[in-house]
Amino acid sequence: MEGEPTAELIRAQLRRLRVNAELSQEEFGRLVHFSGSQVSAVELGQRPLDRFFLKRADEVLGTGGLLTSLLKLAERDGQPSWFRPWLEAERQAHQLRCYQPSLVPGLLQTENYARALIRCDDTISDDEVERRLAVRMDRKSIFLQPDPPKFVAVIEESVLRRADEGFRGLMVQQIDHLIESAEHPHITVHVIPTEVSVHVGLVGPFVLGRSIDGGWVGHLETQLGGVVVDRDEDLAILLSRWESVRSEALSRRQSVELMKEVMTSWS
Repeated sequence: MEGEPTAELIRAQLRRLRVNAELSQEEFGRLVHFSGSQVSAVELGQRPLDRFFLKRADEVLGTGGLLTSLLKLAERDGQPSWFRPWLEAERQAHQLRCYQPSLVPGLLQTENYARALIRCDDTISDDEVERRLAVRMDRKSIFLQPDPPKFVAVIEESVLRRADEGFRGLMVQQIDHLIESAEHPHITVHVIPTEVSVHVGLVGPFVLGRSIDGGWVGHLETQLGGVVVDRDEDLAILLSRWESVRSEALSRRQSVELMKEVMTSWS
């Protein structure tokens, strides 16, 4: 990843332009709405590049769109790992709404649960498992921001109960983490009980992100990765489906009680 030539070029240009503008990382960070440490991480290749950050950098540095143009070139040349556009939307979202029928949402996964899921793909090496795990865990840093997004997750009860004897210890840890997360003022977890047998959400998982200016973007997970949704008509469908799945779910308090009940049933 660090050897990706276009990524390195973008980072080098970013550093050069910032230094030429006589801005420290802290000063530049304030202008682009990032912390100085986040700017440093981007420049060092420790944080993925994203369109929002580079668009703001272009505006602040007066580049005429140079950095975002280079990003588009990188995406065209097939360098997806550090240029996934959903990460951009997720990190900058003011609100996040997630429906997941089969798994615990990535932002709420424990390290052990996430590692077990990633290892299901027996075509990747142990090093790649750990790399993907680190990226997934790093995504949680959005909740440590001074103004974290409001995250609402809807999951199926079957997600909580999918655990054989060997997996139950890990699932107890994961459900306990869900309950703890639900106590965070910016995180809400709702569970659709098993007695709701059929509803529109079962077609597949999706996430919706809303920026501070009110715009929406969506993300659909597939076996090959993910698809970003930004067409108004498609977003309208996802927003409608979100209202449908949310209406089928238990309240926040009832959902926490159900999660506790699942853990108790295993003891």
